[in-house]
Amino acid sequence: MISELPERISRLQEMAGNLWWSWHSNARQMFASLDFPLWQLTGQNPVRLLHDITPSRLQAAAKDPAFLARYDAAMASFDADMSVRESWFTQKYPDLLHGPVAYFSAEFALHASLPIYAGGLGVLAGDTCKEACDLGLPLVGVGFMYPQGYFQQHISADGWQEEAYHQLDFQQSPVHPVPWPEGQGPLISVPIADRTVRFSAWQVLLGRVRLYLIDTNVEENAPRDRLLSARLYAADREHRLQQEILLGIGGVRLLRALGISPSIWHANEGHTAFMFLERAREEVAKGTTFTEAARRIQANSVFTTHTPVPAGHDAFSRDLMDKYFGNYRESLGISRDDFLALGGTNGATDEDFNMTALSLKMSGYRCGVSQLHGEVTRRMWHILWPDVRENKVPICHVTNGVHVPTWLAPELYRLLEKHMGPDLLKKQDDPRFWKAIDDIPDEEFWAVRQALKNKLVYIIDQRARRLWADHGVTAEQVIAAGSLFDSGALTIGFVRRFAEYKRPALVFYDLERLKRILTDRWRPVQIIFAGKSHPADLASKHLLQQVYNLVKDRGFRGHVAFIENYDMRCARYLVQGVDIWLNNPRRHQEASGTSGMKAAINGVPHLSVLDGWWPEGFNGKNGWTIGEKETSPDAEDAADAGSLYQLLEEKIVPLYYERDRQGVPHGWIKVAKSAVNSVMPAFCARRMLKEYVSRMYCPAAAGQCALD
Repeated sequence: MISELPERISRLQEMAGNLWWSWHSNARQMFASLDFPLWQLTGQNPVRLLHDITPSRLQAAAKDPAFLARYDAAMASFDADMSVRESWFTQKYPDLLHGPVAYFSAEFALHASLPIYAGGLGVLAGDTCKEACDLGLPLVGVGFMYPQGYFQQHISADGWQEEAYHQLDFQQSPVHPVPWPEGQGPLISVPIADRTVRFSAWQVLLGRVRLYLIDTNVEENAPRDRLLSARLYAADREHRLQQEILLGIGGVRLLRALGISPSIWHANEGHTAFMFLERAREEVAKGTTFTEAARRIQANSVFTTHTPVPAGHDAFSRDLMDKYFGNYRESLGISRDDFLALGGTNGATDEDFNMTALSLKMSGYRCGVSQLHGEVTRRMWHILWPDVRENKVPICHVTNGVHVPTWLAPELYRLLEKHMGPDLLKKQDDPRFWKAIDDIPDEEFWAVRQALKNKLVYIIDQRARRLWADHGVTAEQVIAAGSLFDSGALTIGFVRRFAEYKRPALVFYDLERLKRILTDRWRPVQIIFAGKSHPADLASKHLLQQVYNLVKDRGFRGHVAFIENYDMRCARYLVQGVDIWLNNPRRHQEASGTSGMKAAINGVPHLSVLDGWWPEGFNGKNGWTIGEKETSPDAEDAADAGSLYQLLEEKIVPLYYERDRQGVPHGWIKVAKSAVNSVMPAFCARRMLKEYVSRMYCPAAAGQCALD
C-alpha cells in the first residue's frame, strides 16, 4: 500500500506508475531526493519507494522548496510529453497510420524493477518501445508478464551457477490491471490441445506507449496452466510451444478484446509467429480462402529475425504440431500437409515445424539486425526462395540501435549538454552535430570518464561486501567478486549471456601471458566478467564454471572479477564505467550485439572481432579489431587470442597509460571521443526506428490501405 501522499505532491503516484521516469533523469533525481538510501535499497523503483517511505518524509518533502522545485519541473516535463500533439512522426507522416503498430515480443527489458527479460532481445524490444514514445510513433507492445521473471543468479564456491526465482510483488511494481472496455475481459480464452486456457493481462505504461502482458495465473486455470506464463523460455519443448501459442494467438485476441485495430503487425523474432496464423483464421472466418488471407496478412506484417545460426530458431516436432493444431488447422481451411509446409524448409516428410520459416512466409517485410546478419540470413534462408539469386532473397537489414536516454550516463550527458547545447537528444542521430565533441576539453572528458569508473568500482565493492555479509561466502569468493579492484587500472568488460559461440574463456587462452599483461606493476589491467547461462544449458553452465574458477586463480592477484546476478541496473554501471568493451564471438554467429553500442556512446571503445554491428561501426579510429578471418575453431581461437594479447601489449595498454603532466591520456581520449562521435548517430534507437518507419512501416501501411 503506497503511503498517503500530501496534496501538494499527490501526483508522485501517477508518475511512479509510468516508466517514463526510467529514462528521464530529472524524474529519477526527484524520487532519489525523497530518501536516497531507501531509493538505492529499493533498486531505484519509485513504486516500492513510495510503498516503504515514512509519512514524515513525504510531509517534509511537501514543504521543502528545493524538492518542490524538482517536483514541479519533473511534472511539467512529464505533462508536456504526455500531451504533445506535434512529434517527429506526426509531422513527417501525419496520415500514415489509422491504427498503431502492434509489436509482439517474448520479452521486454524496461527497467530492473520489472524483471521480464533475459537478454539482448528484450533490451532491443524495450529500447524500441521507449523510442516510439520519444518519436510519437503510435505503438502497442504484446508480451508476457512472467510473474517469476528470469532467475536470480548465485555462483557457488566451486563456480556452479545456482538459480532462484522470486514472485513479483505486483503492488510494488510499475504495472497496472488492464482497463477493459465494457463487455470485455477480464479473461481471454485460447484453445490449447484438448483444453481451454484463460489469461488475464497487465498494462505497463511507457509515456504514451502501452504494453499488454499476458498472465495465466488465474483461478479459472488448472494448476499446470497457471504456471504457463510464470517464467521465460521454458526448456521443455512442449511447454515452450504452449507459451508461443498464448503469445501469438492469445496476443491477437487480447488486442481485439481491447478494441485495438493495428495498422501494422511487427513480430520480433519467431517466438511470436502464431500471431500470423490467428489473423489468417480471422480472415478465413469472414469467408476468404487461406491463400487470400495469407496475402492480406503479408501486406502489413513486419518480421525481424535475430538469430544467425540454424540451431537458434525455434522448431517443434510434427507430433507436437498435430497435438496442438489438429483442430485449429481446420479453422484455417487447409490440409495437414499444407499446414505443416508453412513451417517447412526443405520439404522433408519428417522435418520440424520452424517458427522462423513460418514468419518469413507470412510477413511481407523481413529483416536481419545488422548488415552482416542480413547477408547471413539471406544465405541461410535462400532455400525458401530457390529461384532467385542469394543476394535477391527478400530479406533486408535494419541494424539495431540503443535508446540513448536510457543508456547514456547522466554525468556524460551533462558534460555534452554543457558544450554542445540543449538539443543533444533531438540531434542524437545527426552525424554533423557530433563532430563538436572534439571541442570538449580533454581534461573535462577524462574527469567524467574517471568519475564513472570510480562509481563502478564502488558498486562492485559494495556488492562484494553484501556477498560477504548476506551469503557467508568465502574470502576467495569476495576477491573473485572484485573487492580488490583499483579505479586507476585499465578495466576491460566482458559482459553478456554465457554461450560457447561468445567464447568467454578466449582471453584465458595463454594464462601466463595474460597474467603478465594484467599484473604489470606500472601498467595494471583488470577484467570484469558478468552474465548468465540458461538454466537448462549445461554446456553453458560448465563454461561459466570454467571462467569463474579461472577468475579465482591467485596468479591474477585479484585483477579479474565475476559479477553475479547481472541485470539492467548492473548493466548501466558496466557499460558506463569500464574502459574497454570486449567482444570475441565466433564469426558470423552474432547477429548484432547492442551492448557494445551502449558502451561506445559512453566513451568506451569497442575491442571486437568483425562480427555483428562492428563491421559497420569500426572506422579505424574508434576502437580495435581482433583477428582477421574465420578458420577452423581451434585455429580461430589461437589466432584471435594471439591478436588480442598483441593488441593489449603493443597498442591498447601503452595508449591508456601515456599521460601528460596532469595525468590526462590525450591519445586515449581521442579514441574515446571518436567512439561517441561515430557510434551515437549511427547506432541510436532513433536512427533504427526511423529506418523501420521509412523502409518497413510506410510500405506496409500502404499495403494495408490498398487492401482496405
